Amino acid sequence: MDSDVAIISGAASGIGRALAVAYAERGIRSVVGTFPGDPHDPLETAAAVKAVGGECVVHEVDVRDSSQVDWFAQRAVEEWGRLDIAVANAGVLRKAALAELDDEAWDDLLQVDLTGVLRVLRSAAARMSGPGAMVAISSIAGGVYGWGEHAHYGAAKAGVFGLCRSVAVELAPRGIRVNSVVPGYVVTPQSLDPVNSLGPEGLERAGRDIPLGRTAQPEEIASVIRFLTSSEASYVTGQSIVVDGGLTVRMPA
Repeated sequence: MDSDVAIISGAASGIGRALAVAYAERGIRSVVGTFPGDPHDPLETAAAVKAVGGECVVHEVDVRDSSQVDWFAQRAVEEWGRLDIAVANAGVLRKAALAELDDEAWDDLLQVDLTGVLRVLRSAAARMSGPGAMVAISSIAGGVYGWGEHAHYGAAKAGVFGLCRSVAVELAPRGIRVNSVVPGYVVTPQSLDPVNSLGPEGLERAGRDIPLGRTAQPEEIASVIRFLTSSEASYVTGQSIVVDGGLTVRMPA
């Protein structure tokens, strides 16, 4: 029997790269989506996949463009004749105080972090010929907490919940499951950005407040996504799974 085939947007680094490797370890082939302007080299993802005996292809895709996302999903079908798993991981993070958050800045971020998720789910659903699984990446920023000077990011990540729940109900009769993963503080290029996010020192400080005493590695988020898109989670759909080391359930001091 042929192994499953996945598409992963935003897989040049961070959680996306870790997930491509995690899938490869289970024999799942993937189309690694990368934004043309991403400074991270997607060929490093491909090399990491190959190192564990896996197989992937790299495909440039801008999730702001529906036709590009359609071709991204179609690439899986053309390469391996099927599409079973879709992970909407591509995202951007921009700091902007409310007074500076004009319509253009708002729209630009939501085009990637929310509407881009819709495009990936929609394109994948159109190409899944049987049961399948989808996951979209939210965040505790917006998904659980508010984050000053990041209203557009918070709105997008909160919107992922409603999108996934509704799509989960709609696609359930086809045997397609849809869930979201809500990471806490994860050591990725995005969170290490000191301008738009916490930066290295901020991440280190954040780790002290987490019950498990540390921030997460991308591989720890990837393993949860891999579980949700596996047969072991065959009765899980429409859920939002928080992966934060216990941060959001800790009693405030």
